[in-house]
Amino acid sequence: MPSHARSTADAAPSDAAPAAAAGVAADAPDTLWFTRCPVPTATGIAADQGRFAREFAADGITVRSLQDAPPEVAADHHYTHALTGLFREGGNVPALWARSRGERTRLIGLTWIEERQVVLVRAGSGIGSPGQLRGLRLAVPRHGIGIDFWRAMALAGLHGALATAGLTLDDAELVDVPAAPGGGQWAAELAALRDGVVDAVYVKGALAVEAARRFGAEVAIELDAAPDRRSRVNNGTPRPVTVHQRLLDERPDLVARFLTVLLEAADWAAGNPAEVARILQAETGAGAEGVAGAYAAGGHRTLHLDLSQERLGLLEQQERFLRHQGFLAAPVDVAAWADPEPLRAARALLAARRAAAGPA
Repeated sequence: MPSHARSTADAAPSDAAPAAAAGVAADAPDTLWFTRCPVPTATGIAADQGRFAREFAADGITVRSLQDAPPEVAADHHYTHALTGLFREGGNVPALWARSRGERTRLIGLTWIEERQVVLVRAGSGIGSPGQLRGLRLAVPRHGIGIDFWRAMALAGLHGALATAGLTLDDAELVDVPAAPGGGQWAAELAALRDGVVDAVYVKGALAVEAARRFGAEVAIELDAAPDRRSRVNNGTPRPVTVHQRLLDERPDLVARFLTVLLEAADWAAGNPAEVARILQAETGAGAEGVAGAYAAGGHRTLHLDLSQERLGLLEQQERFLRHQGFLAAPVDVAAWADPEPLRAARALLAARRAAAGPA
């Protein structure tokens, strides 16, 4: 997709900078947009249930998914967040990248949802511990996209696995694996593993469960089993919700109401595991086996947003790693990027609505 982001030479963003040209009018926006990654999100749950339409229809506001928009509208806004009427719940690599390039986004929520993160090896290799990765050839994918979050994700996952044994990426041989056009997620890396080009591959999520089975790979390292969640900090852990500063400045009420919908969706998900599993199959494109294998039991209860110091600290860890690896154009001050007010307003609004409704 064509890029509308600023050049990597641009300075870090300032919230006092002029608003972007695209977006909604201050008084009466007629469209809000949302985008999410193919993973568990409150946004995906709310969209499946039509909650956004019910919330905003009386205002004459249409809420549309960026994934359903034609290419000339969607452009690469999922990554750049240059569309000012957009809410994004997705990986932190593009979100941090966009902020580092000068886009005036604000961080308004974080989730932590355990997705199966593993290092795969060839069956029968005898590799079964992080320390055995020393000196091995580790697959690092390369995609021709504006922000190669796949590459960032693999590096972070391998870094996390190595770190549990007191090792670093310098203790292994990193092997570039070009993406295979139309090959599907993880296909190039797993083909390289099968063919003996590399010795280990990092994967995560539902489709990875199915892909590993197709290629006959076996799990060597379960990052999910590591007691310290810092070993699992990656693109989706923690996962941010971001909004453009202009929308937040002009219509903070709409931002709070959008977050209220996400809070309601997360509350509903906590009590409906079977329905959440069905929605996740549609969101991820994986079957029931992939979804069950990728998401821990009880994961349907972990879709709630917060901006706790713990989660902000984990995102700061990710920012430092991405900057060290050259993915960010400039440092991102995570604490300054975060704005807790919209989530506070959303929680207050939801409490007021429930008090007004009385006992269920």
